[in-house]
This record gives sequence, structure tokens and C-alpha cells, in this order.
Amino acid sequence: MENILQYILMAACPVMGALATDAIAQPSASAKAAKGELLYNGIQLPAQWPPRIHQVGTNVLPVPYLTNRPAVVPIDVGRQLFIDDFLIEETSLRRQFHYPQRYESNPVLKPETPTELGEFGEKEKDGNTKPMAAMISDGFCYDAKDKLYKLWYQGGWRDGTMIATSQDGLHWTRPQTDVEPGNNRVLPKRTKPMRHGTGISFDPFTSDPSQRYKMLVYEDKKTAAYTSPEGIHWKLRGELPECGDNATAFYNPFRDKWVISIRVQRSARNGRARNYREHADFLQAISWSPLPEKASEILAGRSEEYEWAGTDPLDLPDPEMIAKIPKESSENKDQRKLYGDPPQLYNLDAMAYESIMVGMFGILRGPTSGKLWDKLKCVKRNDLHLAYSRDGFYWDRPDRTPFLACSRKEGDWENGYLHSGVGLFTVVNDQLWFYYSGWSGVGPKGSTTYAGASTGVAFLRRDGFASMDAGAKGGTLTTRPVRFKEKYLFVNADLPKGALKVEILDGKGAVITPFTQDNSIAFTGDKTRQRMTWKGASDLSGLAGKNVSFRFTLTQGSLYAFWVSPDQNGASHGYLGAGAPGINGLVDQ
Repeated sequence: MENILQYILMAACPVMGALATDAIAQPSASAKAAKGELLYNGIQLPAQWPPRIHQVGTNVLPVPYLTNRPAVVPIDVGRQLFIDDFLIEETSLRRQFHYPQRYESNPVLKPETPTELGEFGEKEKDGNTKPMAAMISDGFCYDAKDKLYKLWYQGGWRDGTMIATSQDGLHWTRPQTDVEPGNNRVLPKRTKPMRHGTGISFDPFTSDPSQRYKMLVYEDKKTAAYTSPEGIHWKLRGELPECGDNATAFYNPFRDKWVISIRVQRSARNGRARNYREHADFLQAISWSPLPEKASEILAGRSEEYEWAGTDPLDLPDPEMIAKIPKESSENKDQRKLYGDPPQLYNLDAMAYESIMVGMFGILRGPTSGKLWDKLKCVKRNDLHLAYSRDGFYWDRPDRTPFLACSRKEGDWENGYLHSGVGLFTVVNDQLWFYYSGWSGVGPKGSTTYAGASTGVAFLRRDGFASMDAGAKGGTLTTRPVRFKEKYLFVNADLPKGALKVEILDGKGAVITPFTQDNSIAFTGDKTRQRMTWKGASDLSGLAGKNVSFRFTLTQGSLYAFWVSPDQNGASHGYLGAGAPGINGLVDQ
């Protein structure tokens, strides 16, 4: 029970974790003075990057760019979101986080074929199969070249790596491939079930057509890397160092780096966590010198692998499991501890969206013992949480409510064990579509932990992670100094009963004529892309390159994002997750 009490105390006093000083290596005076890469958003990285940190997961890690913000923020890349205070100088508005709406016809993909129903996959001792048509990371995207949604998934527990395609993202077909006649496998059937976590990334940025798709697949206790021109025919490109059973890769376009999200067992919290490897070339990224065991060697920089992310004291065990803790006795004394296991970071997938990196943390809420799951005959409690990063390494988790939580309803298709897919979401008109997988725990012969896996989708307003809200009395939000090259101001706002106006301030805080509140043409309505205008001004071209601040005044409504566009259609030149129908590539042009 000690770990349970510890978590309750930490939840009641988060600052106890945040004040821990040994979570980050303290740089020397010379290191503090040295400067590294200057990012697109004005963040100045230190010379040592990625940073060397240790004891990940034992404390709530600080986010340096939120405590040491740049004096001026360039905003030429992407829509500017209010997921944190990075852009805010002062405000009387209230931040509200939002959650997606599940598709009423979920799941969109469920076990149907012999492979998916478990004919060839790993079975229970009694012959019970583990039907599965779901992602354990795997991946999805919208491929503008082929004008198709593509989704890769595991067919049958530990068996096949399959592909499904769709024209609308809701109705999916299983294209037969020549990898195995009559099936939709993209890797040949193995002699025994062996695959586990797999990560497939879409890369329209590459100059090599044979590498438009990248894959990491864990089989037989090894992780191999593949590339493919279309996601069906794969070429083996190498084997990775030891990186657990669910390594994935994602591209950070803001820094032109491929990142390997490496699963590790973190002794500090006795559970899963993530290490980090980066390189501009994917084929170079998959090879590195592993992290040494001694902390002194880690901090000395003797590896190309970095400690990165884990759960922390604000991640609490599943309350349902806590409620099931049996009464203490000599027979179950050790087992009682399992019910309150500290949560673990099961997955960490990430994607660039507009001007930020969005991360999906798969949090295993406990217990972590497979034997205990079998005894309880229930599915793992794995919820999906969002995190945000403006430097690509440090994650801010301002909202600890699950973005997508398992239903915890016996027999339900998403009863537990939720998994995100590499890609996280596509941009479809005014929405973000999140594909994810869940487990019912139901097999043909009854309950079993890893049976009954399907895939569904959930919808969120575009830019809709967080909004700044005003009531009937209204409120204001003034940005920190920003700088831009373009000339048309756009907002994403929902004000069906209220109104929004904008004025622009100079570096001394004085309103710039004619960009006053009186001249601002009020916006009333609900649009994800609305141009703001002023009487006496055709555009903002006269302010390009100058340090200015925007002051938004609104009543009875929500402000989600703002940006300055080069054209009157409102293109943001930000990034679009795993793609968007109607747009060629992953950049909003």
C-alpha cells in the first residue's frame, strides 16, 4: 500500500515533484553560456542537445521553454495554439481542454478474416484464440498520391502485419496483396507467431521514393527496420540495438530529425518508460551506441541514446483496481501490492501538428502483472493521454484527464488496453480524426486478456485541444511579443452568441492605428478559419518584421488559435498530422 499512499500525497501536492532538483543534470557555467540551435519559434536550445537527464519518472520534469520563454516569438510556421502559456502575456480568459467524440459506428475495423480471428496466431492452452484487427502502434495516414487512407494493423495476436485502405476514412477494405495470395498481409507469414509492437511512418518529405514508408517491427525478441515505396512491399534495412518490444519512429519536421521512441524498463519506477534517439537520416537513426547503466557515464554523454519520458507521481493507479485489493492475509500479502502498481508509460507516439509536436502517451494504469490480469479475467487498463512539445524533447502535460479512456465495461469493444497508432490523427475538413484500438477481452471460448481487439475513430474540432473561453462579461488575452512576415490575420473561434475583436500593440504596449478595437470588424459565429479585418487597413503588411502583440477581446465564446497567413484563403504553412484529404503532403498550403 505504500506506493498507493505515495501517489495520493503527490497528487495532493504536485509541487513536491516539480521541485526535485536531481531530475536534470546541472550544466556548468560554460555550458550555460554556450548556445545551440535556434528553433523556428524562437526557442534557443543549449549547446548540449538532446539534454542529458536522469531519474525520469521519479519526479514531474520541468519544461524549460515555459520558464525561460524567448523575448519575441516568430509565428510564421503554423497555427498558434493555446495549449500552454508560451504565447500569453496576460489574460482574463479561462483555458478549457477538450476531448474527442467517438464515431457512433465504431469499431470501423474488427476481426473478420481467418487470420484476424486467430487461426494462425498465438492461442491459449485451451485452444481459445485471440481475435485481433488492431494497432499496437502500427500506423495510418492519408496518402495524397494514392488518394487513400491507409491503416496498418496486427491481424491475430502476435501474427500478421496487415493493411487496410479507405476512400472516406470510415469504411475500410482489405486489399489482397501478392505477399500472400488471398490475404492482405504486408509481411510474409512466419513459421510461428512472433510479432508484437510495430511502428509504421508515412514520409512524403523524403527524396527517395523507396523510403516513403518506414517500419520498425518487433519479432522474436529483435527489432528490425524496413522501408517501402507504398506500404505493401518492404525491404529489410537493418536491425536495431536492444529497444524493447514496442519501439516506434516519428519525424520532427521542425528540426529535420527522425526520432526513435525506445521502450525501456526503468528501474527507478520498476516499469516501462521511453528513451530517445535522433538523426536526420532514418537509416542512420536506427543504429546507435546504447545508453550505459551508470548515471555518471550517462551524464558524461557516452552514448547516442537519451533518457526521455515516463510516468510521474501525478499519474495515479486505476481506482477500480485499488477497490479490488483483497483483504490482507498471510497468503495474499505480496499479491496485494500488485493492485496498486505505479502506472507505466506503455507507448509514446508523436506527430507534428501546425506549430507544435503532439504526443500520445499510452498510460498503463495498473496492475502490471499478467498473472493478475488472468486471475481477474479483465483487460489491461491502458488510457491515452495527450502531451505537447515546442522543442521536440520536453513534454508538457497540463491536463491529466485521459484524452481517450477505455470504457471499463465488460464485453465492450474498447473495454481496455487502448493503443494509438503512429500518425495519431488526420486532418479532415474542420476536424481531427484520431484512430485508436481497444480490446474487449472476449474470445470464442470466453474471456482472455488479449482477445477481441478492434479499431475505431474519434473526432475533435480542428485545433481543438484547448480553448481560451469568455463568459457573458467578456475578457481579453494579450499575446507576448510576436513577429511575422505575412499579412492576413486568421482565427479559429466559436462565438455563436458572442463576439471577437482584435487590436494590435507595439513594443511599448501602445495600440497601433488603425488596428484599434473600435476599427476591428467583430466576428460572430463558429469557424475554424476566419479572417479578421479592420476599418482603414487592407492587411498587416506594414507590420511585417516588427515586434507586436495581439490583444483579443471576446464575449460568450472560445478562441482556439490564431495565425498570420500569406494569402486570403488562410493557409497556415503548418503541419497536418498524418495527412489531409485535398492537400498534397503534410503541410497546409
